[in-house]
Amino acid sequence: MGTDRGTELRTLRPEEFDRWWDHLVRAFGGGPASPEERELDKSLTEFDRSFAVWDAGAVVGTSGAFSFRMTVPGGAVVPTAGVTMVSVAATHRRRGMLTSMMRRLLDDARAQGEPLAALFASEPAIYGRFGYGTATLQLNAEIDTGRVTLALPEGTDEVRVRYAPPADVLNECEAVYAALVPRRPGMLARQPGWERAGLLDPESDRDGASALQCVVAERDGEVTGYARFRTKLGWGPGGHDGTVTLEDLAGLDPATEAALWRFLFGIDLMTTLSVRGRPVDEAWQHQVSDIRRCRLRLRDAAHLRLVDVGAALSARTYVAPVDVVLDVEDPFCPWNAGRWRLTGDAKGASCERTADAPDLSLSVRELGAAYLGGVSLLSLAAAGRVREVRPGASAEASVAFGSPVAPWLPHGF
Repeated sequence: MGTDRGTELRTLRPEEFDRWWDHLVRAFGGGPASPEERELDKSLTEFDRSFAVWDAGAVVGTSGAFSFRMTVPGGAVVPTAGVTMVSVAATHRRRGMLTSMMRRLLDDARAQGEPLAALFASEPAIYGRFGYGTATLQLNAEIDTGRVTLALPEGTDEVRVRYAPPADVLNECEAVYAALVPRRPGMLARQPGWERAGLLDPESDRDGASALQCVVAERDGEVTGYARFRTKLGWGPGGHDGTVTLEDLAGLDPATEAALWRFLFGIDLMTTLSVRGRPVDEAWQHQVSDIRRCRLRLRDAAHLRLVDVGAALSARTYVAPVDVVLDVEDPFCPWNAGRWRLTGDAKGASCERTADAPDLSLSVRELGAAYLGGVSLLSLAAAGRVREVRPGASAEASVAFGSPVAPWLPHGF
């Protein structure tokens, strides 16, 4: 497939991976990349869904997709294209290469019957024009564990926490993760091989911290949760000043989660717990004694696009009965454009073409933002991004599209 000015866009061949990956590393700043990371990325790459743009034998653009399945409101797990590895050489800007790659990826997702596409954006401003909306946020925190205490729920003391080599308990940890997938919109059913990503631990990436450590939580001999983390000892004028960096934490019940957080707060010689990429509604925020000393920050996480509006809106359920006609704009994927009648409730939904008068007018980008229940259509209407045609339709649809738990995509790709 040709692109502008003599470049060629085509499917990546396995023997071309190293050149493709080296270009990608340079495009993302040229920092050191470990052999372990390269090997893992190669093993996970779906070559029939990965693309390179070539110019005179050199790679000047990269992109790809993973075949994921994402939980949506109501618990269904929906095929989703995980768009990834997108880069354009600095020498080849403004030639239409990114648009050509986005076109190919979405056409392929549609052909494979994937109603959704998701990505993490290095630069959020790029992807709105291709129909992606910010659908999940992530919570970061720097918790002063020397001054902040936890008020723990009943049953926490019944949970035992023990150290274990991360690889030795991988299967038990994956079973916990799998049990949690249907509970929260945005989570991905782990494909074979992806469990290795949680164990990636090259020494070059530790920045002086320890090797990856792991504890598992148990009740009655059964693993009910786990935490993976690193520690970095530091000393200041007042004595020890170490940092715990949380990599991953999961628990099947509130007491298990609380036991794991208590453990992290209490590691000897550590005074800061650094938390990245957590759900915005985690319970520990309501258990801490001083939320200000947790230094909370939010940032965008998963960006979502509806590849097939009818199939995507039919795949999820709605917390309140909904009957709304949506007038959808989608210039990049015109098969989505037009009017759709969405009817549904907590038991199921359907979304079909209609000629009826619209209640709301919006672009596919706004649908992507609101789809998982973390962004309110009413808020988008207040921002001028959703136009209310029938009075009251924004509020009605906002309630229906909501989710009782915040959507969260727990790991990058």
